Amino acid sequence: MPTTTLAGQGAQEGDTVGKRPAATPSLRRSTARGRQTRAAWVLAAPFLALFLAFMLLPVVWSTLMSLTDTQSADLRTPLNVSFTGFDNYVRLFEDPQFFTALRNTGVFVLVALPLTLAAGLAAAVALDSGIRRFRALFRVGFYLPVITSIVAVAVVWKTLLEPHAGLVNTVLAWFGIDGPAWLADTRFALPVMIVLAVWRNLGTVMIIMLAGLQSVPQSLMEAAELDGAGAWQRFWRVTFPLLRPALLLTAVTTGIGYLQFFDEPFVMTDGGPLDSTLSATLYAYKQFGNGNYGIASAAGYVVFVLIIALTVLQFRMLRDKD
Repeated sequence: MPTTTLAGQGAQEGDTVGKRPAATPSLRRSTARGRQTRAAWVLAAPFLALFLAFMLLPVVWSTLMSLTDTQSADLRTPLNVSFTGFDNYVRLFEDPQFFTALRNTGVFVLVALPLTLAAGLAAAVALDSGIRRFRALFRVGFYLPVITSIVAVAVVWKTLLEPHAGLVNTVLAWFGIDGPAWLADTRFALPVMIVLAVWRNLGTVMIIMLAGLQSVPQSLMEAAELDGAGAWQRFWRVTFPLLRPALLLTAVTTGIGYLQFFDEPFVMTDGGPLDSTLSATLYAYKQFGNGNYGIASAAGYVVFVLIIALTVLQFRMLRDKD
């Protein structure tokens, strides 16, 4: 009997030795996390490859170009360029044409940005409370220029503003007004760009503001009305403070776009007449076209710094004080 017991125990010990020890819960969790991590990297690999190739690498390369004397002739021998430090930036700010481009860009932003926000907010208020019939038609009409190609819009506006055969001067002639050469006159070329930008972009502001208006609690408006607040007081004291997030979003996105405005002057005037519509981005584009890659990259980073400064200023002005 003892012999049988010992033999059974030996067989059980042999079976135990041959089996793999059971995995603990912590080991299973670690293995699962490892599989999830590998799967996440596999799924993210296509985006990371595109980001590295078309975003990170161009940013690094343009930064290096802004600090070197890279010319178009150096593309085949990029290692032969010389490091110049901030000489490109010094040359940039010694160029009077660049100051003209910065001035035009500043005027464009300072005038077009508040006009776009005001026009978009006014359209949103009208659609939210004033216009009852054909509301959907008005929404589509205001937003249609946003989704239309800017090149097509610029070409149409250029045709309408032709000094002799354009529709605008033809209509003015009916009333005995001799219309100017809108895009060939330094007094009118940049204002035309501003009007075009406001008309084209107010639809985006309108949609976002309309969503903000429709999220205002009706109970607050009724309470303010019971307290004797008029329509303007209700809007300024109740509605407008609640629109700060929407206003901040539209101000930041629109301001960034306006600091980079390029298509309108490129298609309609090529920066003329007499550089009156030359923007900072168009200046950088022309420097690239002339083969001055270092100067062009430096101009691009000046615009980048201006975008950061404007965004910080807008956040300080429009963020919720609470």
